[in-house]
Order: sequence, then structure tokens, then C-alpha cells
Amino acid sequence: MNECILDLKPKGLWKEFQGILGVPRPSKKEAKMVAYLEKWAKDHKVKYVKEECGNIIMSVPATKGMEDRETIVLQAHMDMVCEKNGDKVHDFEKDPIEAVIKGEWVHANGTTLGADDGMGVAGALAVIADPKVEHGPLECIFTVDEETGLTGAEKLNPKNFTGRILLNLDSEDEGEIFIGCAGGMDTIVKMWYDLEPAPEDSTAYRISVSGLKGGHSGDDINKNLANANKLLNRILWQGTNWFDLALYDFQGGNLRNAIAREATAVAYIPNDSIDDFLHYVRDMEKHFKQEYQVTEPTLKVTAEVAEKQPGLVIDEMSQFNLLNSLYACPHGVIAMSQTIPNFVETSTNLASVKRQEGYFFIQTSQRSSIESSKQDVANMVESVFSLAEADVEHTDGYPGWAPNPDSVICDIAVKCYKKRFKKDPKVKAIHAGLECGLIGDKIPGMDMISFGPTLRGVHSPDERCEIKTVQMFWDFMCDILKNAPKAAPKTAKKTAKKTAKKTTKK
Repeated sequence: MNECILDLKPKGLWKEFQGILGVPRPSKKEAKMVAYLEKWAKDHKVKYVKEECGNIIMSVPATKGMEDRETIVLQAHMDMVCEKNGDKVHDFEKDPIEAVIKGEWVHANGTTLGADDGMGVAGALAVIADPKVEHGPLECIFTVDEETGLTGAEKLNPKNFTGRILLNLDSEDEGEIFIGCAGGMDTIVKMWYDLEPAPEDSTAYRISVSGLKGGHSGDDINKNLANANKLLNRILWQGTNWFDLALYDFQGGNLRNAIAREATAVAYIPNDSIDDFLHYVRDMEKHFKQEYQVTEPTLKVTAEVAEKQPGLVIDEMSQFNLLNSLYACPHGVIAMSQTIPNFVETSTNLASVKRQEGYFFIQTSQRSSIESSKQDVANMVESVFSLAEADVEHTDGYPGWAPNPDSVICDIAVKCYKKRFKKDPKVKAIHAGLECGLIGDKIPGMDMISFGPTLRGVHSPDERCEIKTVQMFWDFMCDILKNAPKAAPKTAKKTAKKTAKKTTKK
């Protein structure tokens, strides 16, 4: 099925992407992709380093006449978000991604496409493989586990590469050049419960919220998309007050960096209230459809008799604590930037709620361009669940990437874009997290930009890539490489080093 994309242009990039689609690469399970990149490097006679964490760093000499240019780092992550529709049978650890062309877009068949960041990886490989691309010395860094922890960027060893100009190929809006990003962290909750016999004269129902778009918890957090966890919890919270609903299970959302698309609960309903409860559920669906009439046209709420009657429910106090905490837990945009128009500064995502044996595991993620605001909203989430005596912990998180107004590579990129496309690109920061924050934290002064083709619906089965923008992405990247700044003369570098030593001694 993926052969259909081989007729698209630029052929070299789509050929590399087609190869990547055949390699399973879930976050934290990228071994097959690491092996694929190692074999690719050997087949193309490219020198590479494999870091202990799995990162691959390929080194490529300059093309003829470009030896005097600064070394450019092309950087992309090899893992992908693994989400699929409920009726799709797919094993992300074994099965290839099936690409489908629909009009002007490339989709996947019922799963995430992995263009985030398979397009970035394919772009870098295509540059190496194409002898017609003019470039100075290149170092191509392919990192692991960007989507679930930025582990590859965190463990990247600066000693394994020398370039100090970096092109991050992990953005999703053609025509936009990113020069900064938000920092982020996770707040993890364990809420304990006991099981007790289900109430008599009651029946277990499965209540589900589905048909939502989902999306990236950074890029899409301001688009008024519904969160399945929040909607389902509204049904359960009011259902408890009106119908003495007794909860057994709650399963919603999957990934920390995705807005929850689906959520399902199993709850016992008193038999003499079932008709009223089902009417209530239908009314709630109408309310939700009205609230999200533009952004969630396929929203669906159902309540059906559970196939298995578990005979158990969680204890009343735990149900009270869980439903009230989820209701009070903030989700969405917390603050807009005061300095950048229409830019989200701080947000939080109620990502997933999963019943485990003895406790509910709740995962949330916070983002902000301001470090203190990021910590503030994380504390806000903690305070909600602490009131319910849950166990709460925060991850270390990752730093933001502060914009550099004096960026040489940004200036070159803007000029290249204007010349190629006869219009101005948008230079901006992004609310999503990029590996540039961690890399810049390791190497102060690293000159970086991020760009890519247009992707939509990332982190969901609606993920798609706009075909025409892939050619634009390719042309833009090649132009930047061709116009890379010249390296400082070695004598000047030596003088600079000696001056630095003398200054240090003084």
C-alpha cells in the first residue's frame, strides 16, 4: 500500500519515508529503527556513532566547493506516537504503517502516520543520499524517545558532534520558522481505592465518550478540542448525584502529550433508574455536541449494558475523591503570552486516567514559556489531588528554548524563504516542546531554528501530511544548506582560543 507515495515529489524524500513506514518505532522501543539507521549508514558508507541510549549520529563530509562552510547539524527524532482507532487491528511493535493518499494529504489507515517526526528523519537521510544537494559538513542526529520523555536529547553527548548551527526538522507548519519553545513537565497521580460488592438491584453499564479528534497537547491545546476524560467525568459526577451511580472502572486517554480522544467507564445503575439514566446520557450528548459543534462534529456518547457484570465497585469515598478531583483538575490554556500576540504561554493537559489494581493512575502534563508559571500550574494540579489524599509526584521536566534575536541561521533561513517563495515566512515560538530546549541547555549559544512540512492531527489517527508542503520543505532545507555561513578561518579560531585562555588566567 505504501508504494503509492513513491510517485510523489520529491522522490528521494518520499522514498526514505516509505522505508521508515515499514519499521516499527514506538517511543522507548526504537531498537528496530536504530538497527535500520545503522544498516542505512553502512549501505551508504556514512560514518556514524551509536550512543548508549540509542541515538544515531551520522557525519557527512562537505560536497565539492563547500568545504569552507560551517558544520550544520540536522536533527530529528526517530520515535513516533502510537495511536489507533478503536476498531483498527494493529500492533505498533510489529506491523508497518499503511500510508493512504486522500486528495492533497497523506494519511495512515486507522493509525497515526508517524510523519512526526518520520518526515524529519526522511529529509535528513534524503540530503545525505542525494549527490545533487550542495552542503558543507553535516552531522545528522537521530534521537530516541522524544515523544514520551525527550530521553535521547537529554542523554545526547555533545562530544559526539562538533556543529554549532542546528536545523531541527520537527515542526508542523510550512512557512513558519520557530526560534523558541515552551518547557514542560508531568504531574503523576496515584489515587488508591478498595473494592466492595456492587449494590443490589442494579446493573453495570459501559458509558463511553468517543469520536473526538484528539491532538497534540501543545500545538492544539488552544483549539477548543474536547477532552474525553473531562466529558466522561461530567457524566459520572452528575450521574452519582442524581442516580446513585456506583463506579467500577474508568479508562481514558493514552499518552501524556495527546488530548484524550476516547474514555470509557463501567458503573452500576439502580434498576429503577435505568430509563432516566439513559435519557440523561442522551441529553448530555446533546449538550456536548452543542458545546463543541464546530470542533468535534463526530462526538459520540453511548451507554450500554456491560458484557461482563463485575459484581464489584470501588468504595464510596474513593469514588467521591476521584470524580471530584477530575472535575476540579484544570485542563487547557491557563495563560496567553503578554508579549507575543495569540501565543499560548501556559497550559495543562489531563492526559489519561487508568484503573490499575488498587489505584487509579492519572497522568497530566504542563507546559509554559516561563519556568515559574510551569511550576505554578503543576502545583495547581498537585493541590487538587492532594485534597483527595492522593500520592502526587512531578517529573524533572525539560527546559524551554529562549528565542535568539541575533540568530545567524534564522536570518539566512528568512532570506532563503523569501527568495524561493516570494513571500515572508512567519518567525515565531511554539507552545509544544522541542528538543532544542535540552540541546541548547547542554550547549549554550547553539544557533538553532526549527521547521517542517505541514502536518495536522498529530498524535491521533487523524494525523496527515500535506503533500505539496513536503516539496516546499525540501527546497527550503536545501537552500539553507547551500547558503550556510562560511566557517571562521582556523587562525582566527586559534587566536580566539588563546585570548580566551589569557582572559581566564587573569
